[in-house]
Amino acid sequence: SPKMLENKVFLSFTFYSTILILKMYVVAIITGQVRLRKKAFANPEDALRNGGLQFCREDPDVERCRRAHCNDMENIFPFLFLGAIYSLLDPSPAVARIHFLIFCVGRIIHTIAYLLQLRAPTRSVAYSVAQLPCFSMALQILLATTPYW
Repeated sequence: SPKMLENKVFLSFTFYSTILILKMYVVAIITGQVRLRKKAFANPEDALRNGGLQFCREDPDVERCRRAHCNDMENIFPFLFLGAIYSLLDPSPAVARIHFLIFCVGRIIHTIAYLLQLRAPTRSVAYSVAQLPCFSMALQILLATTPYW
């Protein structure tokens, strides 16, 4: 079997990363569905196809979906880098899995809180909890690489 498949930490990272990327696709699909339902299109050609140029407009519900998606990109993309590098540091598989699980669950709760407009501070708590494993991984990467700076 390929070397990658022997690295339990990297496999765990790959699993959670794939779940998060699929979650981002789901948010993108929801955004498109809300655009259609609310008739609020970003591009004139889409508006024309769906009733007229007056539907080339912004909508608060579409903007909420877009903000959730942007927040994912601001947080999940750095996680993909940090988690991949952290996986190379040979951490404890159990500790690594906890890092990845906390981030993944935090981001899923963040998205649910964002899209369903759950009462504050649900979303910001989910955001903050998900940041903790990222800061932990970043610190461990810096500590491991400091001798080479």
